[in-house]
Amino acid sequence: MSRIGRLPVELPGSVKAEFRDGELTIEGPKGKLHQAVPDGINVIVEDKRLRVERKGDTRQSRALHGLIRSLANNMVIGVMHGYSKTLWGVGVGYGAKKQGNKLSVQVGYAHDVLFEIPKGIEVSDITSGSLPSGSRSIPMAILTGSGPDKQMVGQLAASIRSSRRPEPYQGKGVRYANEHIRRKAGKRFGAGG
Repeated sequence: MSRIGRLPVELPGSVKAEFRDGELTIEGPKGKLHQAVPDGINVIVEDKRLRVERKGDTRQSRALHGLIRSLANNMVIGVMHGYSKTLWGVGVGYGAKKQGNKLSVQVGYAHDVLFEIPKGIEVSDITSGSLPSGSRSIPMAILTGSGPDKQMVGQLAASIRSSRRPEPYQGKGVRYANEHIRRKAGKRFGAGG
C-alpha cells in the first residue's frame, strides 16, 4: 500500500471538502478548487479529515493512490495559505507590465512577450530595484505570482522563466528568487606568443 496514500489529510476549521460523482471539491478562505478523481480511487470525507482509498489492487490504482492524496493535500494548503512564486528578471531594461488579464514582459527582445494570467492567479510586485547583496549591479524586475492552485502558479512561473532562461556567463535572464545559477568563466586570452 502507498505510504503517502495511507496518510490522512487534516482539514483545518475553515476548510470544507466534498467528494461527489468522481470530483473532489475543497473550499477555503483563498478560494475553491476542483479535482477529478479516477475510477479506481475513492475519497472519504470524515469529520475534519480526508482519506484516500483505492478500490482495487490494479497497477493503475496503486500508482494513482499517493498522487490523489498529494493533490488533495496541495489543494487544502492552497485554499488555506495559497502558493506563490517570485521571479527575478536580471538584465538591462528588463521589466513587466500588467495589462488587464495579460502580462507584458520585456526580457531583451525587440518585442514584448505576452502571457495570459489565468483566472484566480494574482500577479503583483512588478518593481524595479537592485539585486540582492553580493550580486552584480544590473537593474532587474521582481515579479510575484500567487494563488490557491499550485499547478497553475507553477506553470505560469515556468512559462515566464522559459521566455528568457538565465545564461551562465553574465547571469542575465529570468530566474526563480531562490535559484542559484552556476557561473562559467568566459574566454581567456593567452599570454602572447
